[in-house]
Amino acid sequence: MNILKEIYGYREMIFTLVRKDLRGRYLGTALGFLWTFVNPLLQLLVYNIVFSFVMPSGIDKYYLFLFVALIPWIFMSSCLTGGSTAIVGDSSLVTKIYFPREVLPIAYVTSCFVNMLLCFIVVFIIVFISGIPVNFFVWLYLPLVMAVEYIIGLGVAFISSAITVYFRDLQHILGIVAMAWQFLSPVLYSIDLVPEEARRVFMLNPMTPVITAYRDILYSARAPTMGTLTMAFCFGAVMIVFGFLLFGRLKRGFAEEL
Repeated sequence: MNILKEIYGYREMIFTLVRKDLRGRYLGTALGFLWTFVNPLLQLLVYNIVFSFVMPSGIDKYYLFLFVALIPWIFMSSCLTGGSTAIVGDSSLVTKIYFPREVLPIAYVTSCFVNMLLCFIVVFIIVFISGIPVNFFVWLYLPLVMAVEYIIGLGVAFISSAITVYFRDLQHILGIVAMAWQFLSPVLYSIDLVPEEARRVFMLNPMTPVITAYRDILYSARAPTMGTLTMAFCFGAVMIVFGFLLFGRLKRGFAEEL
């Protein structure tokens, strides 16, 4: 509880780091902040061409089916790969001044989360123009699903950022891990395509219930099942507790390793 109070006491530092990251993310580029929307749209275009024309998926309005999962996945991928450098990237702060080290991954994940929320503006627009039924009542589940994903992402960032301090090669390995994780998550395909005997293993993936919930709400216009929400919440609880404890143990040697 003491460390949680201490982190809360440094909330202004977190807000400052989040603003700094959001402002500097595309600093000096021609499109600037528009890359927040252009980047996921370009990814959507590439995937949609491949799975609608080259390798047809047979899924109605595949562009929407993909987009409502792609935006959450980009956030999680950023937490894994970009989060790994949250400590080593700010080594001067870690070695020169005191503050709760948890502030750095929290600020980075929060910045990515704000970026995801902005991208959801485009998701909502595409939902409206797609012509599918819109159920605003089930949209009330969105904040819950987003909060659970934020917690999972924070746990992932705690783990990757702490281990990378001691094992620098990890930040390069995580690019491959992220690619494998994406294909093992139902981002590009429906979970129904997974063979029944392998589906239980796929359900152990923290992103499976999260993506399923997003698709239920935004693509199928129905409320997520209690099983889906419960599984997502359990994954979130496990990831944040494990990540927080591991980070707390490893942070004692950050200054020496950096």
